[in-house]
Amino acid sequence: MASNTTTANISRLEVEAQQEIYKSQSLFRSAMRRLSKDYLTLGALGLLLLYGLLAFFAPQIEQSLGVSYTRVQREQILKPIGSEGHPLGTDDLGRDMAARLLYGARVSLGIGVTAAVASTLLGVTLGLIAGFYQGGALSFIDDVIMWFITTLNSIPTLLLLILLTSVFKPDVTTLIVVLTLVTWTGIMRLIRGETLVHRENDYVLSARALGASATRIMFVHILPNTISVLVTALAIQIGSIILVESALSFLGLGVRPPEPSWGNMLTQAQSFFRQAPHMSILPGLAIVTTVLAFYLIGDGIRDAFDPRSKK
Repeated sequence: MASNTTTANISRLEVEAQQEIYKSQSLFRSAMRRLSKDYLTLGALGLLLLYGLLAFFAPQIEQSLGVSYTRVQREQILKPIGSEGHPLGTDDLGRDMAARLLYGARVSLGIGVTAAVASTLLGVTLGLIAGFYQGGALSFIDDVIMWFITTLNSIPTLLLLILLTSVFKPDVTTLIVVLTLVTWTGIMRLIRGETLVHRENDYVLSARALGASATRIMFVHILPNTISVLVTALAIQIGSIILVESALSFLGLGVRPPEPSWGNMLTQAQSFFRQAPHMSILPGLAIVTTVLAFYLIGDGIRDAFDPRSKK
């Protein structure tokens, strides 16, 4: 009887020790543990890594296949998927679809990632400044920024994009700049709200008492505590910008042929849907899976950093 009681006590102590170790884990380690068990998010991340590698090595893949994404071949027009020498078929000018998809990924992913990172940096900086100075002696800074955002958001986004891309030459650099200037407001509002919450915490008050500068408090103390929210927003932002770029290219206001992007490939394919459905399906599928993967990653990161999660 005593032996059974001792064994039960040892088992209880082991369970309590394991629970104590679990509770003492940092938020980051707990989040990584949850992510390691989230196979949907890991699958989405793997898909994006595959797309990124294929886009990065597009010239080498093109050379190994013996095809060209720009060479016009009249005798190879509208070849279906599985054709000899063209595993994913050809388009209406005889250009290889596999090569064009790879180079289109370079453009679409490059614009999406670059514009999202740039808009996030702009939004984070202004969000920290606006939130930190709101309600203080320099609250006019927050008022001016919020007034500008309200004015900018009063203009329909698509109309503003069409206006800007019509005025400026629609190349890759212009698209990145335009998309950055149009899409930063959401991130800014998010970080402003997070700053308003964190600036009242004890660690910020302690930093103020120790004489830390406003810049140090914003970027050293407050910003690291918004990283989980920021990474989630960035992943979703990249997917959204890829969709916007594809829509602009589809309307003829994005990247101009012969430079391929997934959006302008859809534009060229709309007249040949019956004769060559692969011209529409392949770039459309690439857009859908890429955007969905970014959204799944953003959702997975949000759940992983949620302290209330029981996963």
